[in-house]
Amino acid sequence: MNEKLIRKPHIDTPKVNFDAKTGILLIEGKSFPPDVTTYFGDILSWLDEYISQPAESTVMTLKLDYFNTASSKIIMDILYKMEELNSTGKEVIIEWYYPDDDEDMMETGKEYQELIKVPFKQIGYKFIFD
Repeated sequence: MNEKLIRKPHIDTPKVNFDAKTGILLIEGKSFPPDVTTYFGDILSWLDEYISQPAESTVMTLKLDYFNTASSKIIMDILYKMEELNSTGKEVIIEWYYPDDDEDMMETGKEYQELIKVPFKQIGYKFIFD
């Protein structure tokens, strides 16, 4: 397994920084790639491998300021993988960051939280435009 999976952000894809050794997994930015399946395919495969040999503790940080409907399905798939890992007895925490003035993003996090059985933290932050 590759210990790390790193992707730089682009205008329509998020930054990805997964570290198998530390169990720190980050997806940050905007997600509306033209082909969600292709973009996220190796990310989901990496997570499958990670689940077979995870760190003792995993923190999945999702800090998305925008994503489209197709990406929301993939995010749910990622969260289900974290739920699968959690069911093995490993510690898993989901951190859902949302701009503190974005009620829709906060509500989306709450909806995800209700669907999975993993400790889930909602964290508001001040969004600053670049």
